[in-house]
This record gives sequence, structure tokens and C-alpha cells, in this order.
Amino acid sequence: MSKTYKIALGVFFLLLAGLVWLEANEPEPINWSESYSANDKIPLGTYLFYENWKNQDPSIRKIEVPPYEYLEKQPDSGTYFFLNNVVNFDKSEMEQLLSWVANGNQLMISSHGFGQALEDTLGIRTAASYLAENFEFKSKPQVNLVNPSLALPEDGFFDYEVSSFYFTKFDTLKHTVLGNLDPGKGRKRVNFLKVPFGKGQVFLHSTPEAFSNFFMLKGENKIYVENLLSYFRGKNILWDAYYKSGKSFYTSPLYILLNNRSLKWAYYFILISAILFILFEGKRKQRAIPVKLPLQNRSYEYTQTIGELFIEDKSFYRLGINKIKLFMEYLRSHLKLDISSVNASDRVKVLAARSGNSQEDTKELVELINSFQQEKRNDKEAFLKLSRSINAFKNNYGKSNQR
Repeated sequence: MSKTYKIALGVFFLLLAGLVWLEANEPEPINWSESYSANDKIPLGTYLFYENWKNQDPSIRKIEVPPYEYLEKQPDSGTYFFLNNVVNFDKSEMEQLLSWVANGNQLMISSHGFGQALEDTLGIRTAASYLAENFEFKSKPQVNLVNPSLALPEDGFFDYEVSSFYFTKFDTLKHTVLGNLDPGKGRKRVNFLKVPFGKGQVFLHSTPEAFSNFFMLKGENKIYVENLLSYFRGKNILWDAYYKSGKSFYTSPLYILLNNRSLKWAYYFILISAILFILFEGKRKQRAIPVKLPLQNRSYEYTQTIGELFIEDKSFYRLGINKIKLFMEYLRSHLKLDISSVNASDRVKVLAARSGNSQEDTKELVELINSFQQEKRNDKEAFLKLSRSINAFKNNYGKSNQR
């Protein structure tokens, strides 16, 4: 390695180390991904909400399996609490949940969307609302409850752009409005409903961000959440930990390493150094001699592929005709016999004598070939019968394996 090359490589590594140091000392960017996991302390995680609720009600249980799996056993009675950006049950799972609710239980779902099946069953629809100012769409809604004994003196507010979903359709006679949302300029929209179902109730809330760490740390917003939970006080709470956008546990063994900025960039630096070493020092000093493989005979694979195409297309007649042509070529090459030049009355006798087969078997084969050629709508069974007869004829001659 020349001196110039070493200097250039050293300067490169110094620049790379400086870049890594600068990047490692950058402030950690805020993660605004929608998690709603009880383990996440990011703004849109629910660590604060879950821990506070658990301190007030130690009986709360995490259900870490799909609802249909839990409800198939002997589920506890109480309130099944779902919280995520989107909760979408399939039809069978929804029917299981509603059957459980109809027996006197409660279902609480806080989500931007509830799935087509549930919305059709309960007769509801949702939409998003935005406030247009200076040709920009903004969404910093305010939320509150309707019940005067639970309503906040001042609406709970978001200090960050979040989705303002509300209910555009519901049954005003059967459904009870429990809360509203104001996307701006005093335009109240319903965001919290109670829907009776059998002996139980379904609670639908379209602003899941209200349970996030970010919302609960702002002003008196936590009182809004506490008052909302009063509808479920005294009930056995089943916390859904399955339908979550964020992970409820960390599956990567490198999580601790990559979660720390300094360790993460040290890890990246080692990887980059290893790659550079491989590029500059790990290569062979002498050019490798290329290995030239001989050409392979792919006739068998080609024939197999063509045969599979015929079978898939159900062209058993064409497949049988090709089988007969190959048989005729076999007779010409192995028995030195062109059967088309032999009189029809003598074909069986000559073919039997040349091949060593009996005249009865030979006659049966010839009749089967003639019958197959005349009937153009042969099915799979007819083709298999023809193929077995030809193979048996060739096996008796002892040269079926010759090509």
C-alpha cells in the first residue's frame, strides 16, 4: 500500500468518524408514530394512561391473543377495551364479540375506523374533519363530554396536528351521544357514542389520541380521560394488547443496542469499517480463474415442461398423438420397422414377430392406437391407458430405457 493511499484512507476514516460523532450528538427526533401500546412512552403511546388506570383498578387484564381465540374459551364478563388507530374485525370475530356483549357485557372501541362489518351492523359512519385556514388544512381538535357532571369547564385540547374523526351517521333515537369534538370555530361533532346491544352496550370513541401520553400531559386533559373512564368503573376490564400498531414486546435482539444513539452509531461505524476492509484489503491479490461449467443437456426438463403444459391445458388428445408419433419413431429406430409401409392385414403379425410380443397383445395395442386417433375427445383415462399399453409393449422388447 503506497504512502499516498494510506494518507487518503486515513483522512477518509477521520471524516467518517467526525460524521458519526456529529450524527450521534444530534438531538433525538420525536417519534410521532401511532403506537397505542401500553409499553410505549412515545407521544402516541399509552404508557401513562395504562399505568394510571392499572393503579386505580388493579383488576385490569391484558389480553394478548386475538379476540376470537379468547372468546372461544370461557371469557370473563366485563368491558373489552380496544384502543388503536384502526380496529377492523372480520365478520366471524365481530359476531363473537357482539354475542358476548349481548349477554350483558360492554365493548369499548376507540379508533379512527371501526371496520365495514361493525359499522354496517350498528348503523354508523365516520369521516374526518379539517379546518381550512390560509389554504392550509389544520386539525387540532378540542374534546369534551356531554354529561354536565362529567364535562370539563374548558375543552381538552391537542397541541399537535391529529386526525379529527367524528360520526356522520348514527341512530338518534337508539344511540346515546356521550362526547363531542370541535375541529375549530365552534363546530361541534359527535365523537363518543353508546349503542345498546342485547343486554350490553357498545361504546365507540373516534379520537384514540385522547388516551395518548402526549394528550394526558397537557393541562387538565387527564381529567377528560378520567371522566370518560367513569362509564366503565366497577367493571372487569379486558385490555386488548393484540390489535396495536406498536409492538407490545421487542422482537429484535439488537433493540437495546439500537435504542441508544451512541451505541447505535458505534455499531454502524463498526459495520462501515468492516465493509471498507473487505473492499480494500479483503479482496484476492490474484484474479480468480473463472469456472466454466460444461453445457448441460436440458432435453428431459424441456420435455417434462411441455408435458405439464399439455396436462394443465387438458390437451390429452394432442398429448396422445405425440406419444403415438414417438412410438412410431421408436419402431423405426429400434425394430427397423416402418409400420406405415406394411399392409394393414399383416401389421399385427409383423410387429409381434419383430418385438417378441404376443399377437393378442400386439393386436390390442394397434386397435387402441387406431381408436385413440379416431376419437378426438379422449380424456385423461384414455391417454393413461394408451401410455401404459405402449410402455408395456416397449418393456417386453427390453429397450424402454434406451434413448
